[in-house]
Amino acid sequence: MGAANAHYYATRDPLGASGDFTTAPEISQMFGELAGAWLGDLWDRAGRSDARYVELGPGRGTLAADALRVLARAGCAPEPHLVETSPVLRGLQAERVTGAAWHDRIEDVPQGKPLLIVANEFFDALPIRQLVRTQTGWRERLVACQDTLFLPIPGREVHDRAVPPQLRDAPIGSILETSPDGVGAMRALAQRLVADGGAALIVDYGYEGPALGDTLQAVSRHGYANPFEEPGTRDLTAHVDFATLAAAALAEGAAASEVVTQGSWLMAMGIEARAEALIRGNPARAEEIAAARDRLARPEAMGELFRVLAVTAPGWPAPTGFA
Repeated sequence: MGAANAHYYATRDPLGASGDFTTAPEISQMFGELAGAWLGDLWDRAGRSDARYVELGPGRGTLAADALRVLARAGCAPEPHLVETSPVLRGLQAERVTGAAWHDRIEDVPQGKPLLIVANEFFDALPIRQLVRTQTGWRERLVACQDTLFLPIPGREVHDRAVPPQLRDAPIGSILETSPDGVGAMRALAQRLVADGGAALIVDYGYEGPALGDTLQAVSRHGYANPFEEPGTRDLTAHVDFATLAAAALAEGAAASEVVTQGSWLMAMGIEARAEALIRGNPARAEEIAAARDRLARPEAMGELFRVLAVTAPGWPAPTGFA
């Protein structure tokens, strides 16, 4: 999964109608604007110190541009730092984010200033490991290759002790997913917040585990595809275990909010009022703006599937939008 996604993102712009999928910032400016307002509110209540804006996996730079515009209106002008490895996407980001600096890892962002971090649909693309319950115990799911055919197979080693006790007796064929890379990224993020101050907004589709289920999926041309076919030509993702991410942040000394749905967070942040303001200024686009609002926030669209987690530095104020 890691090798396939590294090649996939390095060689194309996957977003938009001509790509494979669309993310919330590409659906409407409202998403990035509300993320910027969320960061600006925390920055203001934390003392308005000089800060850096950091985005993990910033796509085309659309969210960063919208968030930074709102932050500027609040009097906050943070240095933009983008954690991105794709040369194609870095080029697109440069067109939208003036003065941006790029890094391969969160650890490479300069130290010494509070960080205002956004990670939208970043963790879902990080490699996962799967354990499958067989007749002889829990075994890691591996990938076998014969000629050009890739197939998942159970490994030889038994990993029963790696499975939470309450899940060990699950039915044969059950799958448990973990993301060591996701935990590592969250630990690194939390370490920086503890050291320098700041806050992070994590948005992705996922659940609060531990839980069973095979969520590995491939997306190609806005439809689901076989994740074991044509590696490197389609986006591979898996649902994010937000409970595990929160635990990783807490283990490093950061504060983690409760996990809420994207719909409830957007409503708390005022997406209804923002949509009404946009409609007043662009009456010819009223239906388009209302449709985008509904797609982002309604439960039957993205509102329920996507979850939101806030991670803050010790001593920083409680974030808006979380009970």
